Amino acid sequence: MDNTGGHLTRDGIRIYNRDDFAGMHTAGHLAAHILDELAPLVFPGQTTGVIDKAIEQMVNDAGATSATIGYKGYQHASCISVNHVVCHGIPGGKLLKDGDILNIDVTVIVDGWYGDTSRMYVAGKLPRKAERLIEVTHDALMLGIEAVKPGNTFGDIGHAIQSYVEAQRMSVVRDFCGHGLGRVFHAPPNVLHYGRAGTGPTLEEGMFFTIEPMVNLGRPETKVLADDWTAVTRDKSLSAQFEHSVGVTSDGVDIFTLSPAGVFHPTYTS
Repeated sequence: MDNTGGHLTRDGIRIYNRDDFAGMHTAGHLAAHILDELAPLVFPGQTTGVIDKAIEQMVNDAGATSATIGYKGYQHASCISVNHVVCHGIPGGKLLKDGDILNIDVTVIVDGWYGDTSRMYVAGKLPRKAERLIEVTHDALMLGIEAVKPGNTFGDIGHAIQSYVEAQRMSVVRDFCGHGLGRVFHAPPNVLHYGRAGTGPTLEEGMFFTIEPMVNLGRPETKVLADDWTAVTRDKSLSAQFEHSVGVTSDGVDIFTLSPAGVFHPTYTS
């Protein structure tokens, strides 16, 4: 036992206590509530920098802390990834155009617990191919979550996501993955969104982690731009992502970052 709660498995994965679920729910609820409030701010002519400043204000107003401001030198309260940006897009002054799709990723710290979630938005009218990509990505996340229960493996999660996405003739990004969290931002295990059923560490009650598949309309390869943060698809194809933070329960899974307003998806109808 130590002051971060629970104990470690032989794979280095922390097992949290039953009481720790409440802290994760509080942090996850705030992160999800902030994302609920953003839909009216996403429109053609808006900048991602303005959206990020609104997020920072909401975090501060809640008496919480942004996990990303100051993280490895990062200076924003969110990552906002537009169109072919896969993840870690830096908010700035570029104007959103009609039909742009964007992932907004927010992580907050509440009483030492980390709430980490992201979802997709659209500026203006959603193009059909982007709508299909968003739908598949969301459904892939939920299929991955359905695989979470004691006795299953992390490979079962990845397999559920990969097999579904590839059946839709899309691709799963390999270069980024989900992660353990709790009283730290990133911890073991790496949660891959691809893989073989029955492989990897076994899921146990009390494990906390994110599942956050990134799905491309084209090929899975990515590259990181010169800013050392922004990851884009190599073939410039559209990319989408959804992310939940979850905990393994005695008989299944507890999602910490459910949308309080019920608009996690489809956000573009809200």
